[in-house]
Amino acid sequence: MSPSIASATDRASIIWRTVARLTLMVLALLFLIVPHLCYRAVGRPSPMVMAFLNAAGWIAGLRVRTTGTRLRRNVLFASNHVSWLDILALGGAARSAFVSKAEVGTTPLVGWLADQNKTIYVQREARREIHAQTDSLRDALARGRPVTLFPEGTTGPGDGLLPFRASLFQAVVPTPPNLRIQPVFLDYGAEANDIAWLEPESGLDNFKRLLARKHPVPLTIHYLDPLPDAVTHDRKAISEAARAAIAGEIGKTTRPSAATLHRL
Repeated sequence: MSPSIASATDRASIIWRTVARLTLMVLALLFLIVPHLCYRAVGRPSPMVMAFLNAAGWIAGLRVRTTGTRLRRNVLFASNHVSWLDILALGGAARSAFVSKAEVGTTPLVGWLADQNKTIYVQREARREIHAQTDSLRDALARGRPVTLFPEGTTGPGDGLLPFRASLFQAVVPTPPNLRIQPVFLDYGAEANDIAWLEPESGLDNFKRLLARKHPVPLTIHYLDPLPDAVTHDRKAISEAARAAIAGEIGKTTRPSAATLHRL
């Protein structure tokens, strides 16, 4: 087969995979939206949100396994952030709501979907809003449902950590009664750099690129030990302890080199 024919074949396969996966996600949403709205109409929490996140993750290629013991209620997960796939994985596996930047809430369709999962929005540069945002997060945690915070404030490379923003932990200082803070490491293994959404790639381009992947996306969610009470009275101490726990888990994880993968 000539290079030009091979290239055309590859492009056709990429387009087919992308369209097929996007179509399946839309069908999953349409299938689940009526029972979801019925649950909401009677004022009950909707399990359809978790069902959709799990379905969308599987369609996108996510193959998730977990290690450690996940806290199920009264927990703030502090996790590294690699890709939009993180939302599908933790939202589905841990039934978690999320703290997200305010722009997500104004994005068509994405904002509506985020609202259905009770996303807490923050304007990180708006100092005047900090008290209202802190109250919103504390109210969400008081209801007992798990909430995930990405302390890096943006997506990172996956095989390392960006600095954590201690200010994002202000809502849990002082720590509410019964609340635990549990670090989480999202481990994409040797695929981390390829999965990562990094500049200058746009969110839309990352979305399309990952939907076009030929192979599944393996992800191990490591639920680490909750932080000790001794460090939960100061936001800087919380930030440093959470980052150290995740960095320690990254250090334990061995990944084959690109050359080794090529030989395999």
